[in-house]
Amino acid sequence: MLLVSQLIVYPIKSLGGIGLQNARVTDRGLEHDRRWMLIDANNRFLSQREHAQLALFSIIILDTGLEVTCRSDGAALLIPFVPQTKQMIDVSIWDDTCPGQIVSNEANEWFSKKAGMDCRLVYMPDDVHRQTDSRYTDADGITSFSDAYPALLIGQASLDDLNSRLAEALPMNRFRPNIVFTGGDPYSEDIMNHISINGADMYGVKLCARCVLTTIDQDTATKGKEPLKTLSQYRRKGAKILFGQNLMMTAGGTISVGDELQVHTTHTEERFIVGPQITEA
Repeated sequence: MLLVSQLIVYPIKSLGGIGLQNARVTDRGLEHDRRWMLIDANNRFLSQREHAQLALFSIIILDTGLEVTCRSDGAALLIPFVPQTKQMIDVSIWDDTCPGQIVSNEANEWFSKKAGMDCRLVYMPDDVHRQTDSRYTDADGITSFSDAYPALLIGQASLDDLNSRLAEALPMNRFRPNIVFTGGDPYSEDIMNHISINGADMYGVKLCARCVLTTIDQDTATKGKEPLKTLSQYRRKGAKILFGQNLMMTAGGTISVGDELQVHTTHTEERFIVGPQITEA
C-alpha cells in the first residue's frame, strides 16, 4: 500500500517549506503553495539557484497570514493574506510572464534588507491564470508561481535508494516535493499517470529535471556537489537529471498525511522510463 507520509507547501517561491498534516487541493496546486514570490528590479523571479541565502527564511501559516522569520537574526515579518496595495505588474518566471500584485512597501523593504539585495514581494490573485506547458498538459492547465507545474510527487523509497549510494544521507527537503509517499519500489512515481488521494484526482505529466538547488543545504544555505554528482550516474536522460514526477491536479477536497495513494493508470511512453522500471505500483 502507498501512503502519504509528507505534505509540504512553499508559500513564497524558493523560501522555506512548511510541513502540513492536511492540505486543500486546488487546480493550481496545494492551497497557499507558491502564491507569493520575490522579484528583482527587472520583475524576474528570485531563486536559491542564484541566491542561496533565501533558504534561511522560514515560514509558518497563521490565521491572519504568513509569518516569515529570517533565521540569520531571528527577525520576523507578518504578511497578511490580502495584499496591502492594488498595484499589478507583469512578472517573469523562466520564459513565462504573468501578472503579480505588489504586497506592500513594508515587505519590499524588509526582504531587501534581510536578503541583502533589492527585491519586492508579489502575490498571485485568484483571477490570475498562469498556463502550464501545453506540450505536456491540457491547454487550460494552470499553476501558481511554481517553476512549471502545480505539484511535485516523490516516493520515500526513491530517496532511500539515492541515500544508499551517497557517503552522507540527504533529507527530502533538498528536492522540495509537495507530496511524499511510502511504499512501493524506488522511482515507482516515474510512471504514475492517473492517481488519487482521498478522492482528489492528480495526473503525472512530466518527470522533474533537477538543478543546483538540490545541492543547497536548506539549514545552512551552503552548497555542495551532491546529490547531482551521484544522480547523474543513473538518473540522467539526455542532458537532464530526473528525480520526481510533476503533477496536475483537479480542484476539490482535502488530502492528509496517512491517506492512501491509489494508482489508477501508468505511463508507457519512453519519456517516462529512466532505467529499469516497475510495471505495477
